Amino acid sequence: MRSIRFLALAALLAAALLMAAPPARAAGETISESTFNAGGHPAQGVAPASASFRISLGSIGEALGLPDLAGAGLRLQPGWVAGLRPPGEVLNLRFTGPSAFTWNPEISAGAYNVYRGALGTLPGSTGACLAAGLAAPGASDGALPAAPGTGFFYLVTVRNRLGEEGGKGAASSGQPRLNPAPCP
Repeated sequence: MRSIRFLALAALLAAALLMAAPPARAAGETISESTFNAGGHPAQGVAPASASFRISLGSIGEALGLPDLAGAGLRLQPGWVAGLRPPGEVLNLRFTGPSAFTWNPEISAGAYNVYRGALGTLPGSTGACLAAGLAAPGASDGALPAAPGTGFFYLVTVRNRLGEEGGKGAASSGQPRLNPAPCP
């Protein structure tokens, strides 16, 4: 019982130190994150630490029986960290007006990219980047086709939060469409 109280006290102390105002950072300095392994006892005995704190946990994935700890810019919750999903395929592209279209939200989405091409370049073309980094599932294109009887096609991809871009679907042959010129 005494060790459980000590562990809870240590977790509260670590959380309090983490919720303190972040130190000033120099231009170009980045913050990186890491995960615990081996049940809170990392290989080679290295534990997360800095000049002002050290965290050592004896279990991973189990709640400490404490409420969620939160502060400005920080939230500490017990349990497993959810993984980032690989980018999926965007489904159900449909027009909602003469120049506006939408699609189903993709669960892995960090952002969406829209590609446009001329219908006359099919098959074989996968379009050029029309819009990059869209936060919501929808876009519009006010451009008009060059001549009567011509038109555009649109392909939408999703980028997950790691910046990995999903595919442009499959060609009629069943082979995945390549993306030789991805959006920036």
